[in-house]
Amino acid sequence: MPYAIRFARTGGPEVLASEAVEVGVPGPGEVRIRHTAIGVNFIDTYQRSGLYPLALPSGLGQEAAGVIEAVGDGVTGLGAGDRVAYAGGPLGAYSTHRIMPASVLVKLPDEIDDETAASIMLQGMTVEYLVRRTFAVQPGQTVLWHAAAGGVGQIAVQWLKSEGANVIGTVGSDAKADIVRRLGCDHVLNYRSDDVVAAVRRLTGGRGVPVVYDSVGKDTFERSLDCLAPRGMFVSFGNASGAVPAFAPLLLSQKGSLFFTRPRLADYTATRDELLASAGALFEKVRSGAISVAPSARYPLAQVAQAHRDLEARATTGSIILVP
Repeated sequence: MPYAIRFARTGGPEVLASEAVEVGVPGPGEVRIRHTAIGVNFIDTYQRSGLYPLALPSGLGQEAAGVIEAVGDGVTGLGAGDRVAYAGGPLGAYSTHRIMPASVLVKLPDEIDDETAASIMLQGMTVEYLVRRTFAVQPGQTVLWHAAAGGVGQIAVQWLKSEGANVIGTVGSDAKADIVRRLGCDHVLNYRSDDVVAAVRRLTGGRGVPVVYDSVGKDTFERSLDCLAPRGMFVSFGNASGAVPAFAPLLLSQKGSLFFTRPRLADYTATRDELLASAGALFEKVRSGAISVAPSARYPLAQVAQAHRDLEARATTGSIILVP
């Protein structure tokens, strides 16, 4: 019997519950998918906890790979048996089967297996828009990336190095530092024990970096601003330690006419063309060998609460997936 993970109230991982579902048949422009691997991302915990409010009860999960079982009227370019993946669209990826709009699906190349796809779609396309479009990093530039050992961070380090950038990565432990060094990160700092600002200034000849990418939030915000060169950009795309505190815009001018942005993937893949271009760029990086990604942990779908606990405790590195 198909089932899905849902929640009727916000809170800790214990609010997640398994429910039998009737999937039905796809309507016009839709397909029915049998999931083979499901991505787990920090945004899922924000939605479950209530930080990002949802209408309840709700499903959860934005990323998965699977096989199309049936297509509805008007669907072109996709058929039963095709391997596909998605990142975004209606919530509900934490499920064995579901109906999805065909417009949000990307057909998977033969070289990319389902588990890899579920590990990279949301995080990899996030890296794509962050380093190519939010701030277009150029060869030779030095960037600061917080949480470099996380799922997004590991992809980012590899992507940036393949484009000739110099990467300063921060991590929260020595074990995570070793992981990031193996990926080619030029300089690794422990944001729990190192003086990150002093180190960044020293590594950049006192000037600072042109861009800081920060998914940590509250714990690294002030230091991030102090690491930026004049007219540098602070890119806030997550809140692992809590939300960035409110601040007066005057602070940005006082620290060097800085830019602050809070982007999200949905706005960078808003059209079908943008989605396909972003996924295509990601797949090419994987196929070329510039990026090597595999899930660092797998959990049965029924153990999703434990997956959330481990993610929030920062007990994981890289990408984690659920297996139906």
